[in-house]
Amino acid sequence: MSTTAQKTIVQAAVKSRAVKAPLVKSPAAKKPNVKKTAVKKVATKPVTKTAVKKAPVKAAAPKPVKAVKVAKPAKVKKPKLVRDSFTIPKDEYVVIDSLKLRAGKLGQSVKKSELLRAGIKTLAAMSDIQFKAALSNVPTIKTGRPKNSK
Repeated sequence: MSTTAQKTIVQAAVKSRAVKAPLVKSPAAKKPNVKKTAVKKVATKPVTKTAVKKAPVKAAAPKPVKAVKVAKPAKVKKPKLVRDSFTIPKDEYVVIDSLKLRAGKLGQSVKKSELLRAGIKTLAAMSDIQFKAALSNVPTIKTGRPKNSK
C-alpha cells in the first residue's frame, strides 16, 4: 500500500470520529448507563483506474535443466555363503595343491575353494552317464574327524 493511500485512510478515519464526537451534556440530565456495541466502519481505498502502475515485465529466466537420472539396474544380491568342513584323503589333498600350482603356471592364481567350485560346476555340466562314471572312481571314506594318532 502506498503512503498516499495510507494518508487518505487515516484522514477518513479522523473525519468519521469527529462527526461522532459526543455533545457536552449537563450533569443534571444523566441517563442510566446503557452499553452500546460499537460498530466500526472499515475504510476502503477508492479504486482509480489511472493510479494503477504496472510493474515492468521481466523476461523469465530459463531454469537450469536437471540431468535426467538414468535408471540403475537392480542390484544383484550376493549369494549367501555357507561355511563347511569335510574330510578328504591326504593324496587327494595333494592333488588340490598340484592343481593350484598348475593354475599359477598358466597365469591364473586360484584358491582352494575356487578349485572345488570349478570341479562342482564341471560335474554339474556332465551327462548322467559321465557323472556316474566319475562318482564310481571316487572311493567312499569314513566320515567324521580322524582320531589323533600320537
